[in-house]
Amino acid sequence: MSLFYAALAIAGTILTYNLMKKVYVKFYTPFMVPIVTSTVFIVLFLLLFHIPYETYMTGGEWIVHLLGPAVVALAYPLYKQIDTIKKYGVSIVTGVFVGTFIGIVSGIGLALLFDVELLTLLSLVPKSVTSPVAMDIALVIGGNPTLAAVFVMVAGVLGAVLGPYLLKWMRINHFIARGIGFGTAAHGIGTSKALEMGEQEGAISSIAMTLSTIFASILSPLLVQLLL
Repeated sequence: MSLFYAALAIAGTILTYNLMKKVYVKFYTPFMVPIVTSTVFIVLFLLLFHIPYETYMTGGEWIVHLLGPAVVALAYPLYKQIDTIKKYGVSIVTGVFVGTFIGIVSGIGLALLFDVELLTLLSLVPKSVTSPVAMDIALVIGGNPTLAAVFVMVAGVLGAVLGPYLLKWMRINHFIARGIGFGTAAHGIGTSKALEMGEQEGAISSIAMTLSTIFASILSPLLVQLLL
């Protein structure tokens, strides 16, 4: 029976995502990003039919296992843009470092401004890096890994939804800047959005996402000690 539920969960998730992707292509607005609309649809479906989360995850966990290969697959656009990456290497590394630093400091600053409890604050620190790394960082600095994963999801969705508007408003058109922005601030979800803009943006976003995890792993404990 569990195998049956797993198959239903996998099929339902794939069908929902593909459906929402078609809706996104038709209307093409950042607020209709498939990962947002499909997530909302699945959550509402589970609540409406009183389906336990654990039942859904019998199949959902198999999809989670595909995250690793999906990240590895991002190496392909990197390979195709290797000459560009070599040319702008210093700018990319500098931009990602500064972006990671500002992301951590701004998160801590806002949390202190609104008097957020310490556990929540520490869980917020690694919000801009991919979930597995963010959870490890949160654990090291004294945060809650599960809560950190939630903040990562929120940061990614907000980056994918609001990022295009922000770039347009600030008139940022260079593919290096756009790629660094999405990869550093919104990790994998942002990289997916960057790939829609172009292969160059996607490649830069991919390397920015990777570099930001390294910088965040080093900077997070140091900045927490300095600022708290």
